Amino acid sequence: MATHTLSVLVENSPGVLARVASLFSRRGYNIDSLAVGPTENSEISRMTIVLNLDGHALDQVIAQLFKLINVIGISEMTDTDSIKREALLVKIKAKPSEREKVAAVVAKYNGVIVDESDASLTIEATGPSTDIEALLKSLEQFGIKELVQSGLIALERGGVTLADRTLSTSGVAISDPNSATADYQN
Repeated sequence: MATHTLSVLVENSPGVLARVASLFSRRGYNIDSLAVGPTENSEISRMTIVLNLDGHALDQVIAQLFKLINVIGISEMTDTDSIKREALLVKIKAKPSEREKVAAVVAKYNGVIVDESDASLTIEATGPSTDIEALLKSLEQFGIKELVQSGLIALERGGVTLADRTLSTSGVAISDPNSATADYQN
């Protein structure tokens, strides 16, 4: 099985995330990572979904996603054609005598110490998944107290956007609340 990253543009309306997640659940596919957020257009949200699938199953997933009325466009984000990042906030135990060593580790991975207390440090980092994993591994020696990690997000390289390609090639219009293509799946 191979890891695939899909970027999916969807209408920004209630229930869309549940329908997309339900599609994967019904098919028995596990989502490794799912990040959803607004785009430059307030009527559109962007989902970045990371899955472990073989090629045939990926084609089926994409076909099934396109059947959902709220899906506007889908693109697979390859390692060579996209920029992929994750965000991390991690709280570690840190004695005053270890602060310099922690700061050096954090700097190595372009992280920032965003909060300090007598017994802990909170670190923020953004980067490729491999860098985030390596930072966490390096911080284990100090004792990780708590962490939160975002799902993977990705954008294609270059000037063309997924919205440009989707709206220009498919002719799909963003739904208007007064249009005949209103969300009939709710």
